[in-house]
Amino acid sequence: MLKPILDIDNLNVSLAVFGLFILAYGYLSAKIQQTLYLGEALPAFVLGIVFGPSASDFMSVSDWDRDGVYHSTHKVAYDLSRLIIGIQLVKVGYELPKQYQKQRAMEMTICLFPVMAMMWLCTTGCIKLIVPNISVVSALIIASCVSCTDPILSQAIAKGPFAENYVRRPLREFISSEAGGNDGFGFPFLLFAVALLRYAGTRENATSLDNMDHAEGIPDQLGGGDMGRYGGGLETALKHWLIEGVVFMVLLGLAYGVFLGWVCRVLLNQALKRRWVDNESYFLFPFAIGIFIVGTCGCFGADDTLACFVAGNALNWDGRFLAEAHLRHDSFNNIIERLLNFVGFMFIGLNMPWEELTLPEKVEINGLTAWRLVVLGLLVLVLRRIPAIMLTYRFIPKVCRDWKEALFLGYFGPIGIGAVSYAEFARELFPNPGQSDEEINNLTRAIIPVVYWLVFCSIIIHGISVPILNAAYKYFKVQPIHDEPVEILLLSNNEPLPANSTACPHRHAAVLNNRFSRQDGQEDELEAEEVRRAAAAAATTQRESGFVHHRRSTHASDESVLLGDSSDMSMVTPMDSTPSSVQQSGRVMRNMV
Repeated sequence: MLKPILDIDNLNVSLAVFGLFILAYGYLSAKIQQTLYLGEALPAFVLGIVFGPSASDFMSVSDWDRDGVYHSTHKVAYDLSRLIIGIQLVKVGYELPKQYQKQRAMEMTICLFPVMAMMWLCTTGCIKLIVPNISVVSALIIASCVSCTDPILSQAIAKGPFAENYVRRPLREFISSEAGGNDGFGFPFLLFAVALLRYAGTRENATSLDNMDHAEGIPDQLGGGDMGRYGGGLETALKHWLIEGVVFMVLLGLAYGVFLGWVCRVLLNQALKRRWVDNESYFLFPFAIGIFIVGTCGCFGADDTLACFVAGNALNWDGRFLAEAHLRHDSFNNIIERLLNFVGFMFIGLNMPWEELTLPEKVEINGLTAWRLVVLGLLVLVLRRIPAIMLTYRFIPKVCRDWKEALFLGYFGPIGIGAVSYAEFARELFPNPGQSDEEINNLTRAIIPVVYWLVFCSIIIHGISVPILNAAYKYFKVQPIHDEPVEILLLSNNEPLPANSTACPHRHAAVLNNRFSRQDGQEDELEAEEVRRAAAAAATTQRESGFVHHRRSTHASDESVLLGDSSDMSMVTPMDSTPSSVQQSGRVMRNMV
């Protein structure tokens, strides 16, 4: 007798839950983002915790590895995080204005070196003060994992509805750029501390450096071998750090990203002139560049995050890639970005090491009691970044006009999936807990729970900070920003209006203020004035016909509401969205770009 074949394993259940979450989020996505001011990170993260092994035990990452390829969730976490970050950093790079790094070279230099160094040292002090039984060098290693601003969460802050309403575009662009750059520049800080621990400190029973390296089969390599110590002294540590940490990881990754982005840009421009590239393939270019760089840098050991970011900048160095993406109405890369955010933050929620944070026998070993965790989270969120930015914001006046914007820049420096990637990378450089000396054992026991806990604190605190700040702005009646309006096409009558925008129903378009993605040198005063007239005409149409509500971003309950019924829709002649109709007015098309 035939019987149904059931395969209710963990992977199938995980896929079902993930798909159901995307559907449920999609039904309310406009409400969640434009009314509640919540992105996709916090809901996905909470869902991962709820369905994870420490709560309902409905999903478990360790059960996904049926064939035993990864052997542990640490390898899964590292590979998945670097893939997500790499793909998204290409998008971060090409969405910046053309030659942005050249325009903001001084500001980026300040934030990538002195500011990051101060963040690293302040975080080290907090960790050393609160986490017991770890050395200063171990605290430096853990602090380097969380010193970088997470590029994924930063994009939600820089490009979200709240920022579109209230945060000036120069500050938003810099938040995005700094997060992309400093996530790659975290490796010199991490590898410097690792080199100090592995090479400068020598155990009494350690053999010579050469003997230990050759015995492991990997001569003279910073990350090789199963031994926790190599010895050799400070000079050897600095040599390894300069050659492998700075030259090979950072400079090679930087050069590789610039070269690959330049080659792709030149080839793509030539292909576009000949009309060889269709829409689908054009939208796939950033995704393909990201996975190619992650794969190749993984093969020869360069910094893939930095390479992806600079490749995205190089791809749009002349501004053509972004302009063409706007003209082709690119939504594919935004879809990929949201999907990767869902995957990444749900995975972090599933992979949270609650056993090491809550089980009495684990807590007794690592010393991470509840009060220590709470105090550590508060100290790091307050002291990690805000003091460094407040001390240096006067040197970056093109980004921060006053102390209020500096405080915003300092506070919204979240810790996320980038920290997980660094922690898993650092964890692989040392033996398993209990297989080395006391200093390294204490480090390997603490690094994963401490970093994941700080990620947890940042996702929760920064996730709810935006709705709270929006409520405060409403209470104090802070007006939204109406600088540099541009006109964008609305592709559907059912499409919700973007934040900080006004509908122009007679043009089947919307006037969007304070837009993040832009082109330099194509918006003059005449064009801006034409858009302002279009906005005024839209307001008049609203008053006379009651067709559209102007979306006032100071009222979170407002949304794009079409007041006409289906019969009213037939009275509106939608604007053809093909390029031929767009080109009927040069000024309109330039504003749409």
